[in-house]
Amino acid sequence: MVNPALVIDFVNTLDLGPRFEALDSPSALGGWLRERALLPEEARVTRSDLHDAIELREAIRTLLGAHNEVPGDVAAASEVLDRALCRANLCVRFQEGVLRLEPEAAGVRGALGRILGEVAAAMTDGVWERMKACRADDCQWAYLDTAKNQSRAWCSMQSCGNRAKVRAYRARHATA
Repeated sequence: MVNPALVIDFVNTLDLGPRFEALDSPSALGGWLRERALLPEEARVTRSDLHDAIELREAIRTLLGAHNEVPGDVAAASEVLDRALCRANLCVRFQEGVLRLEPEAAGVRGALGRILGEVAAAMTDGVWERMKACRADDCQWAYLDTAKNQSRAWCSMQSCGNRAKVRAYRARHATA
């Protein structure tokens, strides 16, 4: 079973408006991963692990944004995921008759590998295309597009969508 919420929650550890970084230290990263049972209590988290996690998070955000016409370097983001995949040493495993990617690496590398496993599962299950980053530059919040025609552009019509529509309206009427 695909768990897109894990990937979306990971991307949303950075809130662009107002700016709030949930992963602001190695201990914060460790706490976030432990809360989701991705990292054992005794595992050590380093600054290098924090850098890798943030780099992976932003690469996933870039790929989700590409589903929503948000400009970004998809090739560079894909390379980041590929490097993280290698560091996690993901292997194909069968669990209760279901094919899964599981990391052989321990610690934070393994925890990030579990997140990548969910990305891969979403890609194979068809959920990946419905996972998006908000089109608003000052938001880019990750969400699951549940619209029938998968046409949602913003995380919320009440906030980001409304602001974008008001700006477009004003731009159209400014020249009139």
